[in-house]
Amino acid sequence: MIPIPNPLHPAIVHFPIVLILLGALVAVLAAIIRRWHLPWLVVFLMVFGALGAAVASRTGAQQAEMAGEISARAEALLDQHEEWGELTRNLAVVTAILALASASLPRFPKTAHGLAIATAIAASSAAFAVAQTGHIGGQLVYKHGIGINTAAGNPPTTRPSD
Repeated sequence: MIPIPNPLHPAIVHFPIVLILLGALVAVLAAIIRRWHLPWLVVFLMVFGALGAAVASRTGAQQAEMAGEISARAEALLDQHEEWGELTRNLAVVTAILALASASLPRFPKTAHGLAIATAIAASSAAFAVAQTGHIGGQLVYKHGIGINTAAGNPPTTRPSD
């Protein structure tokens, strides 16, 4: 039996990060080159990226409830992280829908190409949002020690605040 990580959020978030970033790259290629089943690859990457982002949002909200007492700056960063995470999820869902529409219309090449361009734009926006979410999440962990288990005898490393 495979053990379930605790906390689950840090183990889950890497899947949508990779899928959305890769999906954005392939979406741009699919807008330029409509071959090799690239449009369907975008659908696959963005559908699973959106699903992963939804699970990451849910597990992140659950973990945030268990954060306990944190500084005002960390609380503000946590709120930003949550907002960017929700935006990432929403953009990934929109991108997945656009990608599916684009891939499903091979009989209408002009419409499919227009949707492919819209998909590439939405995917690029989702990629930016996931990068922002991850950057803020990294600040929460590495600058503020949020999510670090100090009970295991491993004190968090501290850095002077900026």
